[in-house]
Amino acid sequence: MDKIKIVVDSISVLHIDLFQKGKNTSDFYFSTVQNHLIVGHRHLEKAHRHDFYATILFTKGSGIHEIDFQKYDVLPGSLFFMSPGQIHSWELSDNIEGYLFFCLQDFYELHYVNQKLRNFPFFGSVNFPRKLQLNNNELDENIHLMLQLQEEYQSQNIMKNGLMLSLMSQIFINSTRQFSRDFENLASSASLSYFKHYQEFETLVEEHFTTEKSIAFYASLLNISSKHLNRITQTVVQKTATDVITERVVLEAKRMLMYLDESLVEIAFRLGYEEYSYFVRVFRKTSGMTPTQFIKMYKS
Repeated sequence: MDKIKIVVDSISVLHIDLFQKGKNTSDFYFSTVQNHLIVGHRHLEKAHRHDFYATILFTKGSGIHEIDFQKYDVLPGSLFFMSPGQIHSWELSDNIEGYLFFCLQDFYELHYVNQKLRNFPFFGSVNFPRKLQLNNNELDENIHLMLQLQEEYQSQNIMKNGLMLSLMSQIFINSTRQFSRDFENLASSASLSYFKHYQEFETLVEEHFTTEKSIAFYASLLNISSKHLNRITQTVVQKTATDVITERVVLEAKRMLMYLDESLVEIAFRLGYEEYSYFVRVFRKTSGMTPTQFIKMYKS
């Protein structure tokens, strides 16, 4: 695990204080999209990672936003959520407008002891969509909340952080409910229980995916059967547990192939594959192309 951590850390990581410009708080940042692109231009030219949670609402313009090699259309009403460690880049029209805010985990969770950011589905799972397309009423409501958040961020009001956290929570809770409109499985209490177990599974996968790829290993740590683990993953993300594990490995492979100067054989070895040919077969089955074809597609 240490080896892979060293490699991944060499991918460009943007810290929240890069955007603060003298603010007295370094754990929260708010800006319009327009100003953010100006302030952070030199940092945003290439694909990069963050060490914070990010929420971005586009209100005007168009473009493409790519998060962990998944491309999303940018439209008025596009609301995006990103977790620490995800790689993203975007191509935006000149007339782009919107709002965004970043926060460190402690900023939110030290105030809400019983509420974790990962409890929100868009922050809790790498397999959950990162874009929510709002209708006109939802967009108006979110703009109103963003404007309140902006006003409070720029103020010196008493209990400033408390109101900011309340506004953030409203955005997160409303978005969870709006997501459930399209993902009805999340609406039932049984499925919410499954989602909690699924989060525990994903946390374990994050810790062990370079060395452990069998369902039995993770089921044992969770004290459940392999069959029940598959039932959980099928309910939450409509995938087998093996698919979840393999897709996490291939996502890391894509990150490494794009942003690191390593040979294909070395990358395969670092991800736990002693046979390069087997790694290629897994990569092709999951992504529909070989590692070499993937590199050519993105380099072009």
